[in-house]
Amino acid sequence: MTARGVLVVGDANPDLILAGDTVPRFGQAEQLLDSADLVIGGSAAIVACGLARLGIPTTLAAVVGDDSFGEFMTGRLADRGVDVSGIRIDPDRATGLTVVLLKREDRGILTLPGAIPELTADDVLDAVESGHPAHVHFASYYLQPRLAAQLPALLDRLRHLGITTSIDTNWDPSETWQGMADVLSRVDLFFPNREELIAIARALGRAGDGSVEDAAGGLAEVGPRVVVKVGAAGGVTIDAGTITRAPGLTVDLVDTTGAGDSFDAGYLAALSMGLPTEADRLSWATSSGSLSVRGRGGTAAQATQDELERVARRPA
Repeated sequence: MTARGVLVVGDANPDLILAGDTVPRFGQAEQLLDSADLVIGGSAAIVACGLARLGIPTTLAAVVGDDSFGEFMTGRLADRGVDVSGIRIDPDRATGLTVVLLKREDRGILTLPGAIPELTADDVLDAVESGHPAHVHFASYYLQPRLAAQLPALLDRLRHLGITTSIDTNWDPSETWQGMADVLSRVDLFFPNREELIAIARALGRAGDGSVEDAAGGLAEVGPRVVVKVGAAGGVTIDAGTITRAPGLTVDLVDTTGAGDSFDAGYLAALSMGLPTEADRLSWATSSGSLSVRGRGGTAAQATQDELERVARRPA
């Protein structure tokens, strides 16, 4: 079966991962780390890499600066099979950068937005016209205010073109979740984690009793199929009142960075390949998210199609 192409829209920035059992201190105190890695980062970039690794024709639309970090991202993404023709280089902005501080089971995250917020609806439509994707996935909504303001009209345009859509908002730093009512009524799929799901459902007055099932059901009434990431427990989908569950895998944990993005990639790959049931699609998602934590960073240990065919479709 020929997989349908996917356009991923959003952020592309390196992650500088610093690991060690220490907490940074000011006062010019020098402390030693266990490791430091510069890797592909940005939710959209990680989703795109996950899709490409699963054999899906994938293009990324994003904005980077005309600098070494931008060259790093475009080069590494191309090496992983992602079509980078949708990445625009902005000579007036620095490429975004995230510093991840890992300490045992916890992490701190510092992000320089840089060129990330410069993405526009015109960039997306240019990539659509060039690549003719069957599906467009949006990531990191709250890091891209220009695109967010244009998104309802853009989603209407994509639907008119017969293109299905999905969104993973990630966390809203302001915790107000503005714009979600207009967006969720226009997308086909919504990929929150448990915390994002409850917060958005409460903001829209649809949380019910505050359980995952009630909150997802409330948001599904707005329009999309709601596919929820529930950590090690796996995932839950609610669509038209039907609940589907799939467990995660037990694996050796190295780093959870990007696990939710790999979850999205697994689901979208299953959708692109035409897997027939929601149980199949959700199992690919939860397995993809689980397997991604085996390596440092968001893309080092992403699942292959062979791996998913071996471990997915297990009973919930």
